[in-house]
Amino acid sequence: QVQLVESGGGLVQAGGSLRLSCAASGRTFSSYAMGWFRQAPGKEREFVVAITWSGGNTYYSDSVKGRFTISRDNAKNTVYLQMNRLEPEDTAIYYCASHRTPWGSLGTNSRQYDYWGQGTQVTVSS
Repeated sequence: QVQLVESGGGLVQAGGSLRLSCAASGRTFSSYAMGWFRQAPGKEREFVVAITWSGGNTYYSDSVKGRFTISRDNAKNTVYLQMNRLEPEDTAIYYCASHRTPWGSLGTNSRQYDYWGQGTQVTVSS
């Protein structure tokens, strides 16, 4: 059974930083692209960033480009999201997800991902 477990969320002041982690099990982690999505209260889930199975390519949404960095450690079956210069608009539940196709390309659509974590809350105060 595939499991994704996020950690690292919390409350931070605007301008601060947080590092999210997503630990995966039950699947050959290194074969799948991974993505981070987020959902703010009253809004639909939105794409944040994705990384290929090798970590060689990434794709960021415009709203986080230059502030967030995704990385992965395939030896530890973990993907990370370093979030710097956080803004109140970044407040949301953050979810990691595993792409449904092994060796697949980056995906920005949630339907391209078949396993999801439970989410971790990120709150940025102004």
